Amino acid sequence: MKINILVGTMTGTAQLCAQEMELALGDDDVQIETILMDNLDSSVFEREGVFLVCTSTYGQGDVPDNAKAFYEDLKGKRPDLSRVRYGVFGLGDRTYAETFNFGGKRFDDILGELGAERIGERHTHDASSGILPEETALEWGQDWLRRVRERLAQPA
Repeated sequence: MKINILVGTMTGTAQLCAQEMELALGDDDVQIETILMDNLDSSVFEREGVFLVCTSTYGQGDVPDNAKAFYEDLKGKRPDLSRVRYGVFGLGDRTYAETFNFGGKRFDDILGELGAERIGERHTHDASSGILPEETALEWGQDWLRRVRERLAQPA
């Protein structure tokens, strides 16, 4: 199985979470590639495998700067992503209640609109919880991988 982790980050925390998941979940049966969203466009979804969007939230509920062009490309081109399976690991801070975890929500919403199928629930890590996001990433990532295996074992 191939997993492509697409990373939207401002401070590097989402990238750290993605790298932790890559190290913990990758093995002989699971090949994982972590890809920063810098310079990505919708053609990334032509790759083989499932996708995991690992992104923080920035500003007034925006996607991080390195993810803006990618997000706008998806909104503008509106490709058919009906063959795409994905998950979302979102990072945010609940003290910003009005826009908490909107980076992950925005990607989840657009991918769903374009026909992609989300596997599992969208994770919403809260930076104000006192729990390190990379610890949550490992636990959530293992559960998500189990769900991916179950889904891929079902007929399309």
